[in-house]
Amino acid sequence: MIKKTFLILKNKYLITTIVLSVWVGFFDKNDIRTQLDFKKEVKRLTGERNYYASEIKSITTDLRELSTNPKTLEKFAREKYYMKRDNEEIFVLVEKK
Repeated sequence: MIKKTFLILKNKYLITTIVLSVWVGFFDKNDIRTQLDFKKEVKRLTGERNYYASEIKSITTDLRELSTNPKTLEKFAREKYYMKRDNEEIFVLVEKK
């Protein structure tokens, strides 16, 4: 048993492979933890990219609708900026939580 263990420890290729694996896995600048953090960051950024792409798409659709339809433009101005005609009054209702 001791002789078999000694032969395994004497194998320079096995020792070199183990040392190199430990070094690359834990002490290198691109270690396992850093790679996992990078994957997490890529996933987060991909989610943000998808969110902003959908926002750009919806805003582009709204802009196209606002520039072609005057009724939609009037509705947008009334809802967003509380604009009104001269003979109208606006009441803003705020819900208490």
